[in-house]
Amino acid sequence: MSSSFPTERILDYEVCTLPAPALAPHVAAWLDAEDGVARHIACANPHSIEVARGDAAFRQALQKADMLIPDGVGVVFASKFNGGNIGDRVTGFDLFQLTAQLLAARKGRMMFLGSSEDVLADIRARMAKDYPAVVVETHSPPYKPEFSAEDNAAMHAAVNAFSPDVLWVGMTAPKQEKWVEANRAMLDTRVIGSIGAVFDFYAGRIKRPGAVWRKLGLEWLPRLVGEPRRLWRRMGISAPLFVGAVVADRFRRK
Repeated sequence: MSSSFPTERILDYEVCTLPAPALAPHVAAWLDAEDGVARHIACANPHSIEVARGDAAFRQALQKADMLIPDGVGVVFASKFNGGNIGDRVTGFDLFQLTAQLLAARKGRMMFLGSSEDVLADIRARMAKDYPAVVVETHSPPYKPEFSAEDNAAMHAAVNAFSPDVLWVGMTAPKQEKWVEANRAMLDTRVIGSIGAVFDFYAGRIKRPGAVWRKLGLEWLPRLVGEPRRLWRRMGISAPLFVGAVVADRFRRK
């Protein structure tokens, strides 16, 4: 991953150190680029980093992303523990909002790939209200663990027929990041964001914790209470393992 923005190493990954508002000019530059390259922005959090430890394709997808944003309070902790410069989380929702504002100013094109037709219908309705200047398209792929060649061809055709400036992929991690890395060379778009849960947040299917929880770095807590079966592994297993790896890495490097 080469970049014109500052990054710092968190375990095996180069994570962007900029706060959310400072990402805008870098995303805008990619939207203006005429080199035919689709840039991938992915989210780095303790759970994804721990899952990638045992999934080589996922690890490679994160390492090859053009930008990794610090979407997890654990990543902020790791930076501070090592004397780094990451001051705040930058969530997938932050990325979505700033990019939507950029596209609204440009009357650009945005596509959502993933989730169900019902969720995508809610997204289209809210986008029409929030960002009427943005032209929106959606596509719901089959719900299955792995896509066939025919499935992938259909997704390529849907994306390329619309040619979005920005493509959001919401298939949950690590499936979405691995799919983007394997397929982005075939996609006619400029920026791709793997933003998973943002689809459900924006559609109103999952209520995002309030600003107070987010400011305290505890956005995960109300979500854990509301979805314990889905999130317990992230907080109960991945988070402690990640902290242990960060501490061990620091002493190893010293």
